[in-house]
Amino acid sequence: MTGTGSAPLLQARGLSAGYPGRTVIDGLDLTVAPGRITMIIGANASGKSTLLGTLARLRAPLEGTVELDGADVASLPRRAFARTVGLLPQHPAAPDGITVAELVSRGRHPHRGMFQRWSAEDSAIVDAAMRRTGVAELADRIVGDLSGGQRQRVWIAMALAQAPRILLLDEPTTFLDLSHQLEVLDLLRDLNRTEGTTIVVVLHELNLAARYADDLVVLHEGRVVAHGSPVDVLTAEVVEQAFALHALVMPDPLTSTPLVIPRPGGAHTVADET
Repeated sequence: MTGTGSAPLLQARGLSAGYPGRTVIDGLDLTVAPGRITMIIGANASGKSTLLGTLARLRAPLEGTVELDGADVASLPRRAFARTVGLLPQHPAAPDGITVAELVSRGRHPHRGMFQRWSAEDSAIVDAAMRRTGVAELADRIVGDLSGGQRQRVWIAMALAQAPRILLLDEPTTFLDLSHQLEVLDLLRDLNRTEGTTIVVVLHELNLAARYADDLVVLHEGRVVAHGSPVDVLTAEVVEQAFALHALVMPDPLTSTPLVIPRPGGAHTVADET
């Protein structure tokens, strides 16, 4: 169900973003392919999280615009934007003592007015989100008592309860072991394939990004240096330019997607993440 024409279009035009006195993203143009999985990759300090946060309207652009179906997102009401675009930040924090069901239920807030009562439809959507992410049996558990993999699935369930057409995720596999990384990425791919949800993920793991992405966006020093299918984008030349890494890039024997194998002694020193 990828590539559906009815999916909303998220774009950055002439985007510069960062912090007072420091520009991280500079003059960036990007169109996120509707109904597809886009992975944003790049070395530390390349601007991945800054870009995602600006797309999510967490920070205002220094220059340029972020547009949703042609409208500047700064002009959209907060609830209207949240009904279309959901965000899972890198380090989400749950209130102390909150249960899984309570946290997932918070995903319904953008769809409810200030005085609107909780409905049977809200309950059904929350229950479906918990079942889909495999956390229904954890509904009464305290979120803080769960394992890292369980907590991440709960946060994704909350995002699903929000029912966004576009879902942005910043390093959703951080601190997870490989089996849980695959579990989370399989879940996102299933959501994309069955619902047509546009998925945008910042990811560090190059080989997983290549395996799960329909499109890769490679950032280097705040600019897009490559954008397209993993086979076309993830070349040895791009890896060296964007990651200061000499590597062999070959087809994965299981998936035929690009497999990056660093050459011994091929890494350079890079800065801290932005």
